[in-house]
Amino acid sequence: MVSAAPLVLDGVVLTLPSAAGPVEILRGVDLVVAPGETVAIVGPSGSGKSSLISIAAGLETPTRGRAMLFGQDMAALGEDGRARLRRGRAALVFQSFHLLPNMTAEENVSAPLELAHRPGAVALARSWLERVGLSARRSHYPHQMSGGEQQRVALARALAVGPELLFADEPTGNLDGTNGALVADLLFDLVRDSGAALVMVTHDDRLAARADRIVTMRDGQVVAPAQASA
Repeated sequence: MVSAAPLVLDGVVLTLPSAAGPVEILRGVDLVVAPGETVAIVGPSGSGKSSLISIAAGLETPTRGRAMLFGQDMAALGEDGRARLRRGRAALVFQSFHLLPNMTAEENVSAPLELAHRPGAVALARSWLERVGLSARRSHYPHQMSGGEQQRVALARALAVGPELLFADEPTGNLDGTNGALVADLLFDLVRDSGAALVMVTHDDRLAARADRIVTMRDGQVVAPAQASA
């Protein structure tokens, strides 16, 4: 039996108010992500890429159209309902890491596991920190780590819960070339090993080319869904 697509966007429109009148951020976006598929969303700044991620992950609701996550129409769910739908099934990685500053690396990774009532949360967190090469940093706080290390903690935190779908918004955007390449390798290796689908926004053409499919956006619309080069 073929698994249902974890993400379906159907005619998604996002209109936001402004002093000059309503602004259409997304204008009829369609997107289907298959189980285990990796999709890179590319396009110029202001094309709606990050807004697409916000709608797809249920952080915002569309003005019109449907955003279906794991077969659920998120417009029918409140904010708490969308959070429950994501818990343990969808995870997010951001450009700015979003680690909790008063928690160690180990605590940052174990916190969502504990919220999901996963047994052995601390042991699992330590195992994931080892997978991203940060066993020696597990008792360090975010301000004691480099940007590359913080993003590796963020990756461990996102994937430790075993999500079916990972959203990544410019995951290497705040990193230098060396750290960006390391995080990119980890991202694709860990997603492949876990079997999770990936929806990633990036300005990095080399990173996008590693995805199964590249979707290009411009002016709030998908203009060129294309296969990534091998």
